[in-house]
Amino acid sequence: MYQEVAVDHLPVITTSNELNAFDYSPDIIWVFDLDRHGFWWGNKNALDFWGLSDVQQLIDKDLSGDTEGARKRTEQTFVKAAQEGLTKDPWTTYPNGQPKVMLMRHVAVLLGPEKHRGIIAFISEQMDTSSQPENLLFAEAMRYTTVAVSCYDMDGKRLFENPAFTDWYSNIKQDENLSDFETRFEEQSEARARLTASQSQKAGCEEHLMQTNNGVQRHTVDIRISRHPITGDFVFLVTEYDVTELHDTIQELQKTKTELKKIAHYDPLTKLPSVWLTKERLNSAFKQAKRSDKQLAVMFLDLDGFKEVNDTYGHGAGDELLKQVATRLSNIFRESDTVGRLGGDEFLICLPNVDSKHNVVNLAKTAIEKIAKPYEVKDSSEKVNKVSISASLGIAYFTENSDNIESLIRCADEKMYQAKRNGKNRFQD
Repeated sequence: MYQEVAVDHLPVITTSNELNAFDYSPDIIWVFDLDRHGFWWGNKNALDFWGLSDVQQLIDKDLSGDTEGARKRTEQTFVKAAQEGLTKDPWTTYPNGQPKVMLMRHVAVLLGPEKHRGIIAFISEQMDTSSQPENLLFAEAMRYTTVAVSCYDMDGKRLFENPAFTDWYSNIKQDENLSDFETRFEEQSEARARLTASQSQKAGCEEHLMQTNNGVQRHTVDIRISRHPITGDFVFLVTEYDVTELHDTIQELQKTKTELKKIAHYDPLTKLPSVWLTKERLNSAFKQAKRSDKQLAVMFLDLDGFKEVNDTYGHGAGDELLKQVATRLSNIFRESDTVGRLGGDEFLICLPNVDSKHNVVNLAKTAIEKIAKPYEVKDSSEKVNKVSISASLGIAYFTENSDNIESLIRCADEKMYQAKRNGKNRFQD
């Protein structure tokens, strides 16, 4: 996908006859058509360079073997030349299949009546590739990597950028009140802090929101302090990785984890603690009771008449009734107590650190009384109906002979059934 860049200011070369004067230049000069990815014209030195006898052979030259990276770099060179007027970079070409590293200058133009995007390449110097070939490989890596690499002086003026950087930031307008380095940051305070740290020769890697051609993106910005290879002045090198997708994925996973935790820990209908969480809290209270003189009580509560409401008015009415019961129970007990839903119309209540059995009995009486008050629920036709239910409740207390929480729950369950057998709407301790 081509980058958008203003081209109205570029010169238009209608026919190749306008370039004939370049035949007398000692430089190698050719014109490249980006829109058809092929040569448009070349002077005599260009034909000699490629080992060709006429311009038509240059135009017909097969470039289908060019890599995607080479095509992208040509695109980025046009963008940069259109914005800056002239680029100057080392390029590797392959006449007769042999690599030659050339120092090229590029000017952006429009070609022919169709105004194709084009670049004129001026080559006046072939670079020495016999010494330190690893440096050339490093330079090639910098050009074709998808990681944005840039270099700045200590005032934040950009000295170098690779094509990936150009791809991300070519359309970002420079703020005259900010340095090249600071302009790209979404948060200017963060930009100033990173520039100040670099000026103090402090390296570091942090995440920032950056203004890019693709909108605001999250980047890992890694800064390292170095020296200019020619002047010896301190500079800082910046590599940037786009971690937007990774960050969003982690955020989504964290959200999912939180939702799953809610599902595991809380009943989705009543919002009361789930069986698992209720038993976890009961287990903690059980261990604490073993270490202290405080009393622990467990209540097992089952609704009387709930099935009839469910069968008469529908499951929607039954669900609404359970939510109202849950609200009433939550308003009765202390914050330190746990009112949990076991499932269906059964509830388990954990009361740690109670002062006396008398207080537990009073809470049980209140629960029986509050649950027995009338309710209003809607049936399937949205008609509001008044219904009444009651509750049977069993209480078990921790003793030194208590084996575990399961034995306490079983004891409270048995007491609840005694309350039902004794007429319902009551508690048994």
